[in-house]
Amino acid sequence: MNVALKVTAETGGRRVLEGQRALVTGANSGIGAGIVEGLASAGARVVINYVSRPDEAQRLVRKIKDSGGEAIAIQADVSQEHQVRAMFEQTIEELGGLEILVNNAGLQKDSALVDMSLQDWDTVIRVNLTGQFLCAREAAREFIRRGVTSSLSSSAGKIVCVSSVHDVIPWAGHANYAASKGGVMMLMKTMAQELAAHKIRVNSISPGAIKTPINHSAWSTAEKEAELLQLIPYGRVGVTHDIARAAVWLASDESDYVTGATLYVDGGMTLYPGFENGG
Repeated sequence: MNVALKVTAETGGRRVLEGQRALVTGANSGIGAGIVEGLASAGARVVINYVSRPDEAQRLVRKIKDSGGEAIAIQADVSQEHQVRAMFEQTIEELGGLEILVNNAGLQKDSALVDMSLQDWDTVIRVNLTGQFLCAREAAREFIRRGVTSSLSSSAGKIVCVSSVHDVIPWAGHANYAASKGGVMMLMKTMAQELAAHKIRVNSISPGAIKTPINHSAWSTAEKEAELLQLIPYGRVGVTHDIARAAVWLASDESDYVTGATLYVDGGMTLYPGFENGG
């Protein structure tokens, strides 16, 4: 276990998510897998959602169980309403309820605007944005149905939307992706406003450059990493545990007065480092 993550996940010897139940979408690799490990280390019982590569999901289940945690894996495409509903039904049936949703599933299909197909536009929007809506809706229905009846948490439920620094930074050649992440930001804020009366907190994490398989080519050599670091004032590329620590905090009562907020975990990328010397 990452030592820094363990310190964050435990407060005064108490694991801050002890006994809570969490569903993480797109969780069998990359940032999602890191979040799963962070939540589990904080005491949560975790559902690992995946759409492909079931072997990776099962390896993660075994890893968490071998560390004394509890996890199950459920296959579902978050862009498909019937699959999302079935996933939540199975989650509630197997775990008995739900306190935390981390909306992490996402993908890229990149091209120049003039070359982008409608299919690639639709696919990215359906997974990255519509998928967050469908999962948040099902989670909110469960949270409202149950209300604040558990001693596990001060709120009825917590939704964490994983977005990107490209919810504020335009990204040429990635119009579908950037549009989906900008949509996630406003979806999150609107849900937070609407659901606060039900004691449901909704927040976002917007990662910057994080070392995951999906962007391996951007940091795979010293030369490429040096080029990437020109965009990161803090001087290092992030790792999945950076995002996991933020997710644990937002899912815990340590952040009970926080809703409608976006936490940029980006080493300062959104500070536009090209302007640090006056532009």
